[in-house]
Amino acid sequence: MWFFRRKGPSGFSSSSTAEEVTQGIDASGLTAIVTGASSGIGTETTRVLALRGAHVIMGVRNMAAGKDVKEAIVKEIPTAKIDAIELDLSSLSSVRKFASEFNSSGRPLNILINNAGIMATPFMLSKDNIELQFATNHVGHFLLTNLLLDTMKKTAHKSSKEGRIVNVSSEAHRYPYREGIRFDKINDPSGYSSFAAYGQSKLANILHANELAKRLKEDGADITANSLHPGAIVTNLFRHNSTINGLVHLLGRAVLKSVQQGAATTCYVALHPQVKGVTGEYFSDSNLAKPRPQGQDLDLAKKLWDFSMDLVK
Repeated sequence: MWFFRRKGPSGFSSSSTAEEVTQGIDASGLTAIVTGASSGIGTETTRVLALRGAHVIMGVRNMAAGKDVKEAIVKEIPTAKIDAIELDLSSLSSVRKFASEFNSSGRPLNILINNAGIMATPFMLSKDNIELQFATNHVGHFLLTNLLLDTMKKTAHKSSKEGRIVNVSSEAHRYPYREGIRFDKINDPSGYSSFAAYGQSKLANILHANELAKRLKEDGADITANSLHPGAIVTNLFRHNSTINGLVHLLGRAVLKSVQQGAATTCYVALHPQVKGVTGEYFSDSNLAKPRPQGQDLDLAKKLWDFSMDLVK
């Protein structure tokens, strides 16, 4: 469709693919972690980063699926450097185990892509008794990022290369609960809305990146933190709602992005020279965008940070 092809200031549009936005970029010598790498845009992000020469560590809940993805990519790109480590973002102990295994490996870390997510689930609690969407989409990534920060700082210092942290959010952040984040009702099933809870977790992704960007600047660390909307994509995110799932697959090709287009903004923010030094921003269609006002609220970002620290203690 014509409106898909309109290019923004970056020179890219919503129809640009991950390969197109990284064309000519040499990522050899860089190490990246991609969470939720065994399906959808996580798989395509892994493939394109590996295609450009990065060593990619896949954080995957299902190791068998991760092995299949790794084998498929290596078959297509024999030079690809890919490893898989088990990671369940809904479990804080799994997050700690993953981070410990990675940190003790002595590997550098240049890029962290917090991509994994679940959407519009019925009300459930995680193993740590936190509402499942908030636990998986925000809290797990919050803890993971904190546990990997020292390694990222050391890598940036030693390599003199900017580190990048990328939070995959969503335009759904515009439709959370009225108060944005239900701090005192996170685990309250009364008034639970599966879509508002998803919006809440995606708003949290943006606020997390913003507060992190501020703290990294204050530390003088050469690491940026940004968030993004990948676009409406045909993936298995809608599996918990059979009606929407059916519509997505019926209309998908006409109005939604392909997975190749869906991974573009993530790869753009992770690798492109245009994004060097840019931090605390929100991207959509491989261009700068503006989140809703709550997504720019500094006090809300600080409150969420403190709240999240208490949850992961």
